[in-house]
Amino acid sequence: MARWCYRHRLVVLLLWVGALFGLGFAATTAGTDYANVFSLPNTDSKRAYDQMEKAFPNSAGDTDTVVWKVAHGTVKDASVRSRIQPVLDEIAGMKGVGQVAGPYQGERGAAQISKDGRIAYAQITFAEQANAVPKDLVQKVVDTARGAERAGLQVELGGQAIQRVQEPPTGLAEMVGILAAAVVLFLAFGSLFAMLLPIGIAIFGVGTGLFSTQLLSHTTDIPDLAPLLATLIGLGVGIDYALFIVTRHRRGLLRGLAPEESAVVALNTSGRAVLFAGGTVCIALAGMLVTNLRFLDGVVIGTSLTVVFSVLAAVTLLPALLGVLGSRVLSRRQRRKLAEGGPEPERASGAAARWSMTVQRRPRTIAVLALAVMAVLAVPVLSLHLGATDQGNDDAKTTTRQAYDLLAEGFGPGFNGPLLVVATKGDTGVLAKSIGGTPGVAAVAALPPANGVTVIQVVPASSPQSVRTDHLIDTLRDRVIPDAGATAHVGGVTAVSKDFATITGDRLPWFVATIIGLGFLLLLIAFRSLMVPLTAALMNLIAAAASFGVLVAIFQWGWGLGPLGLGKEGPINAFLPVIMLSLLFGLSMDYQVFLVSRMHEEWVHTRDNARAVRVGLAETGRVINSAALIMVCVFLAFVLSGDAGAAMAGVGLAAAVALDAFILRTALVPAAMHLLGDSNWWLPAWLDKRLPHLAVEPAEEPSGDAAPVPGGASAVHGFVRDAEGEAVDGAVLTLLSKGGRQLDRVTSLADGSYIVSVPAPGTYLLSATARSYGARARHVVVTDEPLVHDVELVQGEVDADAVN
Repeated sequence: MARWCYRHRLVVLLLWVGALFGLGFAATTAGTDYANVFSLPNTDSKRAYDQMEKAFPNSAGDTDTVVWKVAHGTVKDASVRSRIQPVLDEIAGMKGVGQVAGPYQGERGAAQISKDGRIAYAQITFAEQANAVPKDLVQKVVDTARGAERAGLQVELGGQAIQRVQEPPTGLAEMVGILAAAVVLFLAFGSLFAMLLPIGIAIFGVGTGLFSTQLLSHTTDIPDLAPLLATLIGLGVGIDYALFIVTRHRRGLLRGLAPEESAVVALNTSGRAVLFAGGTVCIALAGMLVTNLRFLDGVVIGTSLTVVFSVLAAVTLLPALLGVLGSRVLSRRQRRKLAEGGPEPERASGAAARWSMTVQRRPRTIAVLALAVMAVLAVPVLSLHLGATDQGNDDAKTTTRQAYDLLAEGFGPGFNGPLLVVATKGDTGVLAKSIGGTPGVAAVAALPPANGVTVIQVVPASSPQSVRTDHLIDTLRDRVIPDAGATAHVGGVTAVSKDFATITGDRLPWFVATIIGLGFLLLLIAFRSLMVPLTAALMNLIAAAASFGVLVAIFQWGWGLGPLGLGKEGPINAFLPVIMLSLLFGLSMDYQVFLVSRMHEEWVHTRDNARAVRVGLAETGRVINSAALIMVCVFLAFVLSGDAGAAMAGVGLAAAVALDAFILRTALVPAAMHLLGDSNWWLPAWLDKRLPHLAVEPAEEPSGDAAPVPGGASAVHGFVRDAEGEAVDGAVLTLLSKGGRQLDRVTSLADGSYIVSVPAPGTYLLSATARSYGARARHVVVTDEPLVHDVELVQGEVDADAVN
C-alpha cells in the first residue's frame, strides 16, 4: 500500500484534497445540530425534569441575567432607575428577545432586589437556546446593558449566551498549539519540509474528522464539547503518528536507501505501529460506552472518527507527500553530508544512548526515584471532588464571573444554583415549611401549581459546588420529603450535576477495568508476553493517579490558577475522569507500543533482554520525548479556548502525557524491564498456541548476507577475558547479520573459549554479554578462513557500540 501511494502520489493527494473540501462544503451547507443530552435514567433529578417538562412545556428559551450594584444609596433611587429601566426596555424590544423581567415590576420584581437594596437583577429570556442565539444579538445586549454604567453604578451580565460572546476567537487554541508544535518539529528535524509534513497530516485528519462529525450531528446526539475534544486529541495523535513515520523515513535516507524504499520501510515498520496504536486509542475511547451515559456517546463518535482519519492520513497521504518531497525531508546540511561522505551506519548516540546505559547500570535507583515522584504527585487525588464548574469558576475579569459574585453577595452563595423540588402529590404547604426549617436552606418559595405539579424553589445556604449542598440534596431526598408525606423529586442544575457525578463515580471502576483489560489483551497478543501488558496496565494506573493529582492541585486546590488565568478553584468536572482516562490510556499505549515494539524486535533477534531494553530505549527515547513535547504544547494551548472544561482537559492531558513519556516510559518502564530480565518475554506454551498472531513488526525476509555462497561456512573463535586477563566463564556471544538477524548464539566455556558458526564470508556483528560485566559489540569481517577474535569485558562499563 505504501509503495502504491508513493508511486501514485498525485492521485492520493487529489483524493484527500477532494475529501477535505467536499466534506467541508457539505458540513458548511448543512450547518451544525449539536445537542447536549444529559440522560440520567433512574435518577431523582431526571424524574424532576420529566415532571417539569409536562407542567411547563414552553419554557425553552435561554435565560440570562443583568445584575447591577450601587456604591451609595439603593437601586430604587430615581437616578439609578432612570438609567436602568430604559436600557431594559430597549433590550426587551430587540428581535430575538422574548421578555425581560426586571425588579421594578410590582411585588414579584421586589424579590429581585437584595435586602440591603444595593444589588438587583433582571432576567432576559431569549427566544432560542443559548447555542442558537445569534452572537451579534448577545453582543448588542451586552453593549446596551454595560452602557448604563457610571461612577458608583456597576453593571454585569451572566448566563450561557453571555458566556459565548466573551470566549476567545474560535480556532485560537488550535493555532497556538500548531505553532508550538511547528517550533518543536523544526528544532527536531532542522528542515522546513519535514516540519510541515506532520502538521499537514494532522490538519487533514482533524479537518475530515470534524466535518464528518458535524454532518453526523444531524443524525445523532453529539454534544458541542465533542468537536473541541476531537480537535484536542486529533492534533496530538495526527502530529505524533506522522512524526514517528517521518523519523523512520529520514533514518532510512541517511543510511543510503532510495527515497521510495525508505518510505516503504518506514510505513512497513513505524506505519504498522501507527495502525496498532490508533486501534488502541479507538478501543480506549470506545470504553466510554461502558458507562452508559448518553452524553458521552457523541464524544466517542467525534473523537474516534478524528483518530481514524488521522491514522488513514498517516498511512496513505503521508507516503504520497514523501514521494512529492523526495530527499528534501532531510535538511540541506544532511543532504550535503550524504552526498559527500555517503551513507552512515545507523547509530543511537548522544544523550539517548548515554541515558539508556545509565538505566541499565542503575535500574533499582531509577525505579525508586521515578516511583517516588509519581507517588508524591498522586497524593492530591485522595481529595478528588467530582462536580460541575459554572460561571463562578470563570476568570475574575470576566463579566459572567462578576455577575455571579454580585448575585452571591446580594442573595447568598446558593442563589446561583437553586434546587427545584417538584411535587406531584401531598400537602405542598407542609412540604415547603419542612424544607424551610431544614439546616442549610437559606430561602424557600413555592411557585403557583400548573397541571397538577408544584415547583418549590429552594436556595441553599452554600454554593452550588459545595459539599454541604450535596449533603442538603441527600437530606431532602432521604428524610425531609418522606417525612412530609409527599411525592416529590429534587431537580435543578445543581442536583443534576450531583447525580451525574455519583453515577460517573459508581461506573468508573467498570470503565477502568474494561479499557485496561482490552489493552492487556492487545499487548498480550502483539508481544507474546504476560509481563509486558501487565507492566503497561500498572504504568497506566500510576500515570492516571499522578495526572489527576496534578489536576486536583491546580483546579480544586487552586495552586497556580491565578498566574495561569484559569479562574477560580472548584470541583473537577464529573465527565472529565472518563474522557481523560480514555485519552490517557490510548496515548500511553501509543508510547508503550513504539517503545516495546523496538525492544521486542531486538529480543527476537538476540534473545538478550538487557540489550533489547537498552537498544529499544536508546533508539526510541528521543522520538517519544519529542512526540510527547508536541502533545504537551497542543494540549496546553487549549487553556486559551475559553471553555473551562477544555482548559481542564488540556492541562490534565498535558500533565498525563508529560509524566507518562518523561518519567514512566523513559525511566520506570525500562528500569523495571531490566530488573525483570528474561521473564519480560515469558508466555506459557499452551497460551502461545491458542493466541492469534498479530505482528506489530513486519515479517523478516531472508537476509542475503546470511545465505551460503561458494566457499562454504566459516567460524569466529577466541577467548573472552576481563581487564586482568582472567577467563570469563558463561559469557553469552551472539552473531548478528547486518540486518540485525540472529545467526548463532553460544556460551563461553570455563577457560573463556568460544566458537560461533558463520554461514558465509561477510561482515557481521559479534556481541558479548556476561553477568556483572558491561556489554561489548564489534563488527567482524570473516573470509573463507576462520577468524580469531578475542573479547575483553570490563565490569560495570557498557561499550557505546553495544547500543547499536
